[in-house]
Amino acid sequence: MTDTKIAIFKNKEIRKTIHKNEWWFSVNDVIQALTDSNDPAQYFKRIKMRDEELQKLIEEGGVQFVPPLMLDIETVGGKQKAYCWNTEGIFRLVQSIPSPKAEPFKRWLARVGYERVQEIENPELAMKRTRMLYKLKGYPKDWIEKRMRGI
Repeated sequence: MTDTKIAIFKNKEIRKTIHKNEWWFSVNDVIQALTDSNDPAQYFKRIKMRDEELQKLIEEGGVQFVPPLMLDIETVGGKQKAYCWNTEGIFRLVQSIPSPKAEPFKRWLARVGYERVQEIENPELAMKRTRMLYKLKGYPKDWIEKRMRGI
């Protein structure tokens, strides 16, 4: 399954594709959205030179970390290969971008990480969050309660 869709990130288009049942995002699009760089590919090279740990992850990957892959994504000229990275990789990339535009995203990552740590320490918080999300999605209360009992 290789369906290509477009995600919006702060009014910028981030091309993405499904690879092995997981979303992969265009590295250049993310860099462009967070830096307004005229040459995101060159910016990516400079990031790797500045951040040795990121460069190591990109070149070697790891047991639990997948490096970016060249995948087919839609371009103005049709499908072309471009560096794409899964969600975890994109989150790591964003941490290396020294741009004021990346700061809100970095703060969001920190907040979500903090919330997950709290939920690990107190699983009841995770249950409350799950109930709230189901409610916001419009699920009926009886469905939510039945679902929560099954978790």
